[in-house]
Amino acid sequence: MTDLVQRVRDVLPSVRADLEDLVRIQSVWADPERRPEVQRSAEAVSKLLSDAGFGDVRIVAEGGAPAVIAHHPAPDGAPTVLLYAHHDVQPEGEATQWHTPPFEPTERDGRLYGRGTADDKAGIATHLAAFRAHGGRPPVGVTVFVEGEEESGSPSLSRLLAAHREALAADVIVIADSDNWSTEIPSLTVSLRGLADCIVEVATLDHGLHSGMWGGVVPDALTVLVRLLATLHDDEGNVAVEGLHDTDTSGLDFPDYTPERVRADTGLLDGVREIGSGSVAQRLWAKPAITVIGIDTTPIAKASNTLIPRARAKVSMRVAPGGDATAHLAALTSHLQARAPWGAQVTVTPGDLGEPYAIAASGPVYDAARSAFRDAWGHDAVDAGVGGSIPFIAEFAAAFPDAKILVTGVEDPDTQAHSINESLHLGVLERAATAEAFLLARLGGSDGQVAP
Repeated sequence: MTDLVQRVRDVLPSVRADLEDLVRIQSVWADPERRPEVQRSAEAVSKLLSDAGFGDVRIVAEGGAPAVIAHHPAPDGAPTVLLYAHHDVQPEGEATQWHTPPFEPTERDGRLYGRGTADDKAGIATHLAAFRAHGGRPPVGVTVFVEGEEESGSPSLSRLLAAHREALAADVIVIADSDNWSTEIPSLTVSLRGLADCIVEVATLDHGLHSGMWGGVVPDALTVLVRLLATLHDDEGNVAVEGLHDTDTSGLDFPDYTPERVRADTGLLDGVREIGSGSVAQRLWAKPAITVIGIDTTPIAKASNTLIPRARAKVSMRVAPGGDATAHLAALTSHLQARAPWGAQVTVTPGDLGEPYAIAASGPVYDAARSAFRDAWGHDAVDAGVGGSIPFIAEFAAAFPDAKILVTGVEDPDTQAHSINESLHLGVLERAATAEAFLLARLGGSDGQVAP
């Protein structure tokens, strides 16, 4: 009998090599010119799963990006575990701002840098390591589902779940796409905020005007837009839109963020203060947030002394667990339409919606998960919320209402997912893979030993 911890260590070199190969594929679904790379990524994932011992591996698509489904049947009487990750990645942004080439994985100080090293090709690596550590014969059924458009909002996921419901049905769903409290303390994510966004356009004139001839008499659209966006928050930085939902964090067992950690984790500049009231955890996990994430107007390089007739902004709102994304978007729309300065015309175009989700993380499956984390990490897992959104979790819960959902991941506060210099802590990868290997063993009634 061989210990699972050592088995994971034995397979990690090959898993890391496979991860690095995946990172080199520029699988950015949001970029139409790189969609062939997403197909190539799906094919690479399919081959990795086939080579690992999955007998039934398929590349599927339902009007969107290619996803991969692989299945290993359950022994008699054993449960089936669905392991989720996604192989698409965010655009890299300005490549010159990276310390190393974004699609060439590079190790520095125990971290592997590159787009997708953590979010979420490391999720694929975690699943591969856990499966290989069991010699391709885990004591449970294992289905791996690797999506291809999560970073674009998973628009075809509902169709995938409907079309392949039988293939994806499972007793336990492990979604490896979240954070850990630190590189030494794991997290089980038990609440996630939802998402609602829109584009607000302001119009004041039917054409541009000389700012010297008419400035001070008629309003320009950009000034109106700035004043309108300023109404979204009060002077402390709390969201000022009426009718939004706050939830309660008292059921979550977590340490709160210190001011020093907030500044270190975020890169907050000297002299810049935090916004909002309440603890950091409350503001981050249990309250709504509104952010202006883009503005369309005349760029400075093309600016002239002209009153701008139209301007628009994209507004993103996070919805606290227990809230309704559709109702929150309606409240935001009403707020924007009712507060236009100087009678300006305001048009709000709705965008993406994703529902928040809270997990009642109690019972034997969650006990097994906490035990697996404790043995793999040497530390109890923190039950934590996430300020960001993973809307597809609510879709999984709706499609498989009897399944227990575990939200795990390989990210840590220094990962910088979606940003420049994204990286994976290699020690976290080992501990996450070991925890998942233990989890498969314990869900199958094993003590963490496997036959050689």
